[in-house]
Amino acid sequence: MAHDLIPCETRADDTASSAMAGAVVIVCTTCRARTVDEDGSTRYGERVGPAVSERLCTALRDQGLAPSVAVTGAACMAGCGRPCAIAIQAPGKAGYLFGSIETDEEISAIATFAGQYLELADGWCSSLQRPEALKGKTLARLPAPVVAFPLSMANAESVE
Repeated sequence: MAHDLIPCETRADDTASSAMAGAVVIVCTTCRARTVDEDGSTRYGERVGPAVSERLCTALRDQGLAPSVAVTGAACMAGCGRPCAIAIQAPGKAGYLFGSIETDEEISAIATFAGQYLELADGWCSSLQRPEALKGKTLARLPAPVVAFPLSMANAESVE
């Protein structure tokens, strides 16, 4: 899975920008525009991730968050039925996966949530605390990664 960092300030691949970011927003690069016909059949159009990334960078800059929030892309985040899928994560914090992010209002809400997320010590918040435009768009909230013990250490503890 390729990740191409998109620092919203410079548009260049800059490792220092990702190191300084307090959070990373990941935009699915393979999501396609989706329409459902009257007969219920689904049609997929062009990939929307690159355009969503650009619009998200604009929203982050407009809200003064571009230096603190990096944007990157990932090939397929398994939200194909709800394009465009967007995740937000940071070290030591719960992460979120949102789907059906298409409109400027929803993209702006992702930027607003990124600002809120920066202030959350552990990343946890209720759906009532998220921007209104994200209601019904949360696909998952994932706990912060757990530091794993080596398997041999875990087995030794269970034997005692």
